[in-house]
Amino acid sequence: MRGQDMETRSCGVRNTWTLTRITWTRITWTRILWTLLLASVSPPGCTASWVSLGVSSLGSPERPSCSAPPLSPRQRDLCRKQPLLMPSVQEGARLAVSECQSQFRHERWNCSVRKEPPEFGHEMTSGSKETAFLQAVLAAGLVHAVTRACSQGNMTECGCDARLRGGGAPQGGVSLQGGVSLQGGGGRVSTMGGVSAGGLALGGCSDHIQYGIWFSRRFIDGTVRNTTSVRGGFTLSSAYMHNSEAGRQAIVRTMSTHCRCHGVSGSCAVKTCWKTVAPFEHVGVYLKERYERSVQVSDRSKKKSRRKEQRRPPVDAQQLVFINKSPNYCLEDVRRGVAGTRGRRCNRTSSGSDSCVLLCCGRGYNTHLVRLVQRCECKFVWCCYVHCHRCESMNDMHTCK
Repeated sequence: MRGQDMETRSCGVRNTWTLTRITWTRITWTRILWTLLLASVSPPGCTASWVSLGVSSLGSPERPSCSAPPLSPRQRDLCRKQPLLMPSVQEGARLAVSECQSQFRHERWNCSVRKEPPEFGHEMTSGSKETAFLQAVLAAGLVHAVTRACSQGNMTECGCDARLRGGGAPQGGVSLQGGVSLQGGGGRVSTMGGVSAGGLALGGCSDHIQYGIWFSRRFIDGTVRNTTSVRGGFTLSSAYMHNSEAGRQAIVRTMSTHCRCHGVSGSCAVKTCWKTVAPFEHVGVYLKERYERSVQVSDRSKKKSRRKEQRRPPVDAQQLVFINKSPNYCLEDVRRGVAGTRGRRCNRTSSGSDSCVLLCCGRGYNTHLVRLVQRCECKFVWCCYVHCHRCESMNDMHTCK
């Protein structure tokens, strides 16, 4: 028995290199097959989360590299072709993460981000309402950042939207030198010139929203056209693309027109106007409203869901859609990356989402007495400094149990 043991061990030693080669060959092919499988079933942009660029850029002026791990191979290739747009990609991710955290700061899910690695957890792939909002706000942030970079002259690939300028004879002392029609439905953004109207002359530097949308589609979805469909049900991948397009159209729908008067002695005989994207805070409010009215759709990959989807009216292109219900954000779930609400600050007198009753999920709250020290009664003293008193106050702070 002992000799047989020794023989087995010695055989194991003799065949070490052969077994190692076979094992590594199997591991390599297994990784390749899994990569191809994930690429075929994962939504576009999920195989490599570029969202971490926005998380790491909070307070960090570092310029991202085209070989950075968060980018997918397709995104890296696009980055190498247009390297000047990478700061805009980082800025778009930063805008999206910051606005998400601002809009949900009083909710049970507060758009929290994992520390290691710095990214969102289960919310990016779960197909829930939170997934829909993240997909929309990320696409919108990228459109906003790229469009503003074009208008500010930071890009060689784009500039102002020259198609909004055109010839037009004055009519009654007022002319409109160019017109714009930004249509959100179906993801089409079009312009038309030669439209006359009283009191306007569209001739300033309008934001090139078309280029921002084109780049966002190519970077996130891998296509330059709107390929979303509102009929026949959804899959996780098609819902991802639908919500991303809804986020891009949110930028279009919140655009504003700014004008400047021209005339003798301050008269407003002619106005020069230009279209600009709204501050991203306005876009965040718009998308938060869409989140509140998001529509649950059935999973097209399931037979029962297909029958239900045929009886359901079509979904509007501007609506956010989700497939699965949201998880319970009250309790911490490390596997899903849910932080829970324990230790979160709540408002005892509020009746909204930040109230201790709702935010603490019925577990109760702790009350702490906090001393606040701040400057007060400041006065300017000639010359030249500001003299302030030091004021102290004791306030109650409530945190969830």
